[in-house]
Amino acid sequence: MKKILTLVLVSALGGILTLGAYKLLLEEKQTVVVNTTDENPTFLPTSNTNTLFKPYETPDFTKAAENTVNAVVHVKNVTISSGQMTFEDLFFGRSPRRAQMGTGSGVIITPDGYIITNNHVVDKSQELSVTLNNNKTYQAEIIGADPKTDIALLKIETDEDLPVVTFGDSDQAKIGEWVLAVGNPFNLTSTVTAGIISAKSRDLTGTHSQSFIQTDAAVNPGNSGGALVNSNGELIGINTAISSQTGSYIGYSFAVPSNIARKVVEDIMEYGNVQNGVLGITGSTLNSKAAEALEISDTQGFYIAGIVEDSGAEEAGLKEGDIIKSIDNVKISRFSDLKGHLNTKRPNDIVNVTFSRDGEVKTIPVRLVKNETYNMPLVGQIKNAKPADLKKLKANNGVKIVELNGQYAEYWQKNGVGQGSIITAINDVEINNVDDVQNVLKNRSSNEPMRIELINKNGEKERYNFR
Repeated sequence: MKKILTLVLVSALGGILTLGAYKLLLEEKQTVVVNTTDENPTFLPTSNTNTLFKPYETPDFTKAAENTVNAVVHVKNVTISSGQMTFEDLFFGRSPRRAQMGTGSGVIITPDGYIITNNHVVDKSQELSVTLNNNKTYQAEIIGADPKTDIALLKIETDEDLPVVTFGDSDQAKIGEWVLAVGNPFNLTSTVTAGIISAKSRDLTGTHSQSFIQTDAAVNPGNSGGALVNSNGELIGINTAISSQTGSYIGYSFAVPSNIARKVVEDIMEYGNVQNGVLGITGSTLNSKAAEALEISDTQGFYIAGIVEDSGAEEAGLKEGDIIKSIDNVKISRFSDLKGHLNTKRPNDIVNVTFSRDGEVKTIPVRLVKNETYNMPLVGQIKNAKPADLKKLKANNGVKIVELNGQYAEYWQKNGVGQGSIITAINDVEINNVDDVQNVLKNRSSNEPMRIELINKNGEKERYNFR
């Protein structure tokens, strides 16, 4: 028993000594090695902003949609097509001509009934009707159309003031901005879809003739000619096309910018046709490969390879080798940027061109001129001839060949026909200007031969027949 008590006392004494040593040695040592500092701790920057929209920040499309649906109409186009004669047609004495119905959309832009739509919606129509959102139907008249921009202007007669969509400024539309597409897809009237602007200045054909706004708002057959509006309900585009392998929407839709569409309909209303102002330059947009070939350092902008005779560019002093950086503060990164901005201008308008020459950036005003050239089939670019051009080849009338192109260019060159030659007659009709050429070709039937009379570069009168 004594041994047990002695063991307990020894153990207790050992514990007390151990605890005392810990207090004296370890705790005292810790107070020596732990120091205070005024340095701030290192950290990665983190945003504490809540990325979820608050109720008052969420885009509200209800007012924009309400104002727009009443001004977007359903367009019905009846065309007559000639089909192949069938046995039933012969047996019953029927004509192979068939009536076909096409549908699309349109946007009312004036209270008295002017409506903007796509040219392809109303092209070749024999009968055209428009149904409003209140189910009233009217016969419509085509006032004018421009196939190049795919814009057409219609008119309906009504005694009441119609709801309208106000034009917005498509130049101010931003990539990432919310938009609404309003139209009649698959005959589903007054349909509204939402999306954002995905890109601007899109050229779908590669021919440098288009400059579309690209969105991801759902657009399908029947939406063509309908409205693309911003969150304020302002018209910033006319829905025109989709990119699809199935014929239905798969994620991309395209609209003619409202600034281009408005200019086209204003021209039609005032002049009866579209007034195109041209800068008077030829060339291409730059990238790394083009810059390397041209042995220049710039990889952005429009490189001027040539200046058109008697153009505003020549008058203002632009030169071959200049690189256009912007026009009216609109940055020029691709040809569709240039084309899209110029499509909003008319002859005699002044644009401010910012360009680079030998490393120095300058800005000069340039007066746009009327486009007097025309791409004539079988030949190439022609323009109205000046008195000096006619006198040089002893011609009394005619138009001047500016540039040969197409599959017949080599044929013409072999026969001494080229730049400066004068076309005097087509199909025995005397030619005095480009309008005469267009009228002859427009009235010519598809199977009619084309006879071209001209004076070549050597002053020799010649006649060519094409079948």
